[in-house]
Formats: sequence, structure tokens, C-alpha cells
Amino acid sequence: MLLKINPDNPEGRKIRQVVEHLNEGGVIIYPTDTVYGLGCDIENQKAIDRICKLRGLDPKKANLAMICEDISQVSNYTQQIDNATFRMLKKNLPGPFTFILPAANNVPKMFKNRKKTIGVRIPEHNVTAAIVQTLGRPIMTTSLKSDDEILEYFTDPADIYEDFKKLVDVVIDSGPGGNVPSTVIDCTEGEPTILREGAADLVL
Repeated sequence: MLLKINPDNPEGRKIRQVVEHLNEGGVIIYPTDTVYGLGCDIENQKAIDRICKLRGLDPKKANLAMICEDISQVSNYTQQIDNATFRMLKKNLPGPFTFILPAANNVPKMFKNRKKTIGVRIPEHNVTAAIVQTLGRPIMTTSLKSDDEILEYFTDPADIYEDFKKLVDVVIDSGPGGNVPSTVIDCTEGEPTILREGAADLVL
């Protein structure tokens, strides 16, 4: 299903429709403040498996991430965050960043790589925020990569729908997506380390 949702004022009825699919184990393609992503309910193992299969990822080795509503929700899925890291998160989120943090014991096993870390995002996008808030828990996320030789990521929702309409449950159209992914910062080894330069510069 292709579902147009206003990026500035997301329609509540349509957001609830998306969340119904997530609660039923559905996989969605949705906008963020960077590139379009594949997402599902963080607590649904079968949906996570579907996404890994779509992206050709080994669930046991994949560095998966989750999208949270706010920093308070992040703390439910990570080990205790030190003051310096907390201040950095507050300065940069919501925003186009993925922070790698030590995972808490309650994080689903599928999210735990050998380092027991988790990628965390809080995109500055009204549609994404509304979905996570209505769902009441994070969604698992991974970027929607393209096989195009020029564009690394899908940017046109119509093209996304054409390619994925039989593979996912909902494709959200909130206008063109970006082609630059989030900046990735590792916060698990003392000083923060930038693993991937992305859509924004980190504010320390």
C-alpha cells in the first residue's frame, strides 16, 4: 500500500493505520530527516527477520538500529549514559545522527551484535516522530539502499513503491527523500568517534 502522509502535519488517521500494520508484524518504508528507511516493531522477531532478508543481512551480525521518540525512551534500551554523552545527545537530537551506545540487557537479542551495542536515532521528522509516539515503543530501522550506480539511496517514493510494493506492507510517501545518510558516532569507547560522515556535523 502506498500511503501519502503530510510531512508537516501528519494525519492522525493515517499514522494509526501505519501503526496497525506494525502491531500486526508489518514492515514499512518511511521517511526520515535523511534517507528513506525500512522499519518494523522492535519487539516483532518475524518482522525483523523479514527486513534482514530484504537487505541481505545476517541478523546475528547486522548492526541494526532503532528509532526512539526521545532521549528518555533511549535510556530504556541502553546501559546508563554518562553525563558527557547525555549532554551530547541533548545537543544533537532530534537530528540526522545515529549514536552507537552500549545495549541494555532488555534489548531484543536480534539487536545485539558481539559488542552488545545498539544504534539509536531520533530523526527530526514529524512523520517518524508520530509513528513512534503512537506505537509507544521504538521501531527497528535500516536505510533503504538502492542498486543505482549514481544514487546510493532511494529518493523518490513512487520508485520505492514500484520496487517494494510486493515486499513490504506500507510505503509512506512524504515527498522526496535525501541521498546522504545520518552521521554515525560511536559512544562506547570513551571519547566519541565518528564512524561515518553524514548529513550533519556533530556538536560537542
